[in-house]
Amino acid sequence: MRGDDHNQSAVFSYLSPEDRIPADHPLRGLRPVTDAALKQLSRRFAKLYSPLGRRSIPPEQLLRALLLQILYSIRSERMLIEQLNYNILFRWFVGLNLDDSVWDATVFTKNRERLLKGEIAQAFFQAVLEQARARDLLSDEHFTVDGTLLEAWASAKSFQKNPQPPEQGSGSRGELLLRDTHQSTTDPEARMYRKSAGGEFKLCHMAHVLMENRSGLAVAGRITEATTQAEWEAGFDMVAEVAAGLRRVTVGGDKEYDDAGFVAGLRELHATPHVAQHTRRPTMIDRRTTRHPGYTISLKKRKCIEQIFGWLKTTAGLRKLRHRGRRLIQWMFQLALAAHNMVRMRKLAIRAA
Repeated sequence: MRGDDHNQSAVFSYLSPEDRIPADHPLRGLRPVTDAALKQLSRRFAKLYSPLGRRSIPPEQLLRALLLQILYSIRSERMLIEQLNYNILFRWFVGLNLDDSVWDATVFTKNRERLLKGEIAQAFFQAVLEQARARDLLSDEHFTVDGTLLEAWASAKSFQKNPQPPEQGSGSRGELLLRDTHQSTTDPEARMYRKSAGGEFKLCHMAHVLMENRSGLAVAGRITEATTQAEWEAGFDMVAEVAAGLRRVTVGGDKEYDDAGFVAGLRELHATPHVAQHTRRPTMIDRRTTRHPGYTISLKKRKCIEQIFGWLKTTAGLRKLRHRGRRLIQWMFQLALAAHNMVRMRKLAIRAA
């Protein structure tokens, strides 16, 4: 018998958002990790807000909403607010009841400087890592480092001559380079760079990730100026930060890290460089390293870091950045790395079940 098409808008619903979300939905596995990390940040949040005045939008809800934007590849904050208005799943994850009003998209803009100043994304990333460490998912011996380019939110036409160029260049011989005499009027911190000799020059920032090899989780991330030297320096700094106090570790990498300065720096840190041997210039990796089975394992594990970059550029939407300024891009990059780790931890939990 055919049912009648009646308008049911006036009928009340007695089901809460909690009852409507399937028990096996992926966000159910992420919500406890998110809530536990945000609970650790409660005191940090309290320092960012005045005890007087009108109550603000809870920063926990803002962070959960930004995580949804990353996890569901939502292009803009206005589209995110639109989803929060009618998407019951999103309301449940953020912590909004069905009758709660949704804030305006400008709330993100007004609170951005406060969250940046409090280094909330970095603290959230570390809180997620602590949960992974408590589950024995992190290796403290074997790591992999790599870098990639993130295209800046700026047109190539904005790369124009600097009216006040420096007197001395930043090149290896002190000569003035193009990046010294020109800069983008839209994002001055972006640089013209290409990853390979035959690649296209683009305005971009360089992103760096240090991954532990046991579970493929990111343990550190950096956004720097797009230069070859910055790739080595950022990799060394991340290893020095993460490996401090640990026993001897190994650090894998592609052939671009087969550099005399980078390899020597790792050895000073008592870290064994398991980087791929360069074929077009003298290699710094000899048989003392390559003869061990661990070197071959590190080369195989090295490819897993490309999965992190792939997820960040496709799902998290960082292939073409939505923000300008290295400080804000670093903040969003750190939050995206935390989201990746939560997704990865959920998959590992399902495999172990």
